[in-house]
Amino acid sequence: MEIKAPKFPESISEGTVAQWHVSVGQHVARDELLVDVETDKVTIEVVAPADGALSEILQAEGAVIESEQLLALFEEGAGEAAAPAMATTTTETAPAQADAGESSASPAARKLADEQGIDINSVVGSGKSGRITKEDVVQAVENKQAAAPAKQPAAAIAAEPVIAQGDRVDQRVPMTRLRASIATRLVEAQQNAAMLTTFNEVDMAPIKAMRKRYQEDFQAAHNGTKLGFMSFFVRACVEALKKFPAVNASIDGNDIVYHGYYDIGVAVSTERGLVVPNIRDADALSLAQIEDRIGEYGTKARAGKLGFDELLGGTFSISNGGIFGSMLSTPILNPPQTAILGMHNIIDRAVVVDGEIVIRPMMYLALSYDHRLIDGREAVQFLVAIKSLLEDPARILLEI
Repeated sequence: MEIKAPKFPESISEGTVAQWHVSVGQHVARDELLVDVETDKVTIEVVAPADGALSEILQAEGAVIESEQLLALFEEGAGEAAAPAMATTTTETAPAQADAGESSASPAARKLADEQGIDINSVVGSGKSGRITKEDVVQAVENKQAAAPAKQPAAAIAAEPVIAQGDRVDQRVPMTRLRASIATRLVEAQQNAAMLTTFNEVDMAPIKAMRKRYQEDFQAAHNGTKLGFMSFFVRACVEALKKFPAVNASIDGNDIVYHGYYDIGVAVSTERGLVVPNIRDADALSLAQIEDRIGEYGTKARAGKLGFDELLGGTFSISNGGIFGSMLSTPILNPPQTAILGMHNIIDRAVVVDGEIVIRPMMYLALSYDHRLIDGREAVQFLVAIKSLLEDPARILLEI
């Protein structure tokens, strides 16, 4: 049987063999992970088509491959002799019991647990008969990350050469395909677009008051989904984009493509780099649905499980540097999009309201835009529209 690389979308020409998880002759079960293929957008898992073993690996780790290229040869039913036999004596009862504990987890769950340093036996399974699923491990990873800051895997560090000159140490690490793609796209965005940035500020008091007043009722009505800030920003952007179609457009050669839909990209930071999954048809989603989609994308992004369809396309993007403490920044365009909104941290500041100095939770907003398509007047008015919607959230729900 032939083991081939996945079929890549048209926008992705090649990938890299990131890691083989089994060796030639090693017995594996059907759907057990064989190899990771890394593209400039996602990492794809290639699994065993049946119970058996690899008979030959044709593409080593680090090899650059094309869509559906042959990676290895697989023999169904092979390698069984190498599999551990069932224990028949009382002296091997304990190891057998330990193996049985791990057999209650899916292969993908075991693989992810090993990568993230999670004890599979400590994970509570939500599947049938208590089977541990990949989603259960993802939740355990999130809980672990919440308790302690994430660290770069030691294996990744040890695998790279370290050059020492006395007590001064340099380490040379090859750039991942995702990081290289990000670098290329950012440079292209700077070189090919006439990028400018306009700024404004927004009083977040109305949204904070709404969240405080309705948070419990919102969670009760939507199966525990929390009402965050991002859903308000997504909906505010959609309403502003309806009023300024050029901000939702893209440039294709000498043509302008006006999109009749609103796919909002939300930047997510991961250990591998920044990815921007898209909330499709955001205009048709409720605040709760947007919050669920953002939470799902964040979990999948940190686990490296985003799909091609979740990353391709997009008509407008939002980047939230405020979660890292950013006060003000100029976000870079995500081509071929022509605008991106930058959110920043919320800080109590003294402002003048109705002639009086008061304390308000204020956030700076930044809109970077392509001046080839969007005039300064449109950019400023678009950002003012977002500000007006956020400072009077009822306008978002009423779509006015």
